[in-house]
Amino acid sequence: MNAIEGIDLTRRYGGFIALDSVSIAVSEGQIRGLIGPNGAGKSTLIDVLSGRAENRSGTVRLFGEDISSYSVQERRRSGLARSFQRTNIFPGLSVVEQLDLAARYAEQPNVDEVLHELGLVPYAFQRAADISYGDQRRLDLALALIGRPRVLLLDEPAAGLTMQESMEAAEMLRDLAQRWGVTVLIVEHDMDVVFGICQHITVLHLGKILAEGSPQEIKKNPEVITAYLGSAA
Repeated sequence: MNAIEGIDLTRRYGGFIALDSVSIAVSEGQIRGLIGPNGAGKSTLIDVLSGRAENRSGTVRLFGEDISSYSVQERRRSGLARSFQRTNIFPGLSVVEQLDLAARYAEQPNVDEVLHELGLVPYAFQRAADISYGDQRRLDLALALIGRPRVLLLDEPAAGLTMQESMEAAEMLRDLAQRWGVTVLIVEHDMDVVFGICQHITVLHLGKILAEGSPQEIKKNPEVITAYLGSAA
C-alpha cells in the first residue's frame, strides 16, 4: 500500500513552474530518498505534500485518503509530519517546553519517548539556543516525531552536520523508522546518507522526475550522473 502519493503535482511562481506535473508514490514503511541539483524542486515537492505551498495543483493521498484540500494542521493530525531545511525551533524555550507545546496538538503525546529515542534527555531543561547545532537538528526531528506520525517528510536533516554526526543521525533515523513503522521521504544532499539508508530514490531535475530506482540503479544512471552526481557516483 502507498503511504503517501502525489499525483500530477504542479506549483507555479508567476510564470515560473517550480514543479511540473510530478507524480510520486512512497510505499508504506519505505525510506525514500529525494535528490537533485539546487532548484530542482525538492523542497517545493515537500511543501506541496505537506500543504504549505500556495499556487499548487494536483492530488495528495495519505494511505489512500485524498487530503488535497486539508490544511497543514489537518494533514498533521492525519499523521503527516515534516521537518525543515532550517531548524524550526524556538531558541528561548527549553527542549522539553518545545516538545510539550507540540504535544498539546497531538492525539498521541509522547514527549518522554521522543526525548529518549533522540538522546535529548540530558538537554531537556536547557534552552535550545544553548545546545549544540547537532542537538538542535535532533530537536527539530523530535518536534516532527511528536504524536508518532505515520509519514515523515524530512528536508535536509543532515544539513550543517559533520560527517560523523550525519551518519549517526542516518543510522538513528533508519532504526527508528523500522521500529515505529514510519514511512520516510527524505531530501538530502549527503549522498552517503542517501545511499546508506534509502531503499528507493527519486531524482528531480528542473521540476520534473529525471529517474527513479534503487540506490545501485541511481548510481549507475548516466542521466543522473550528468545532471547531479558527477564524480560522486
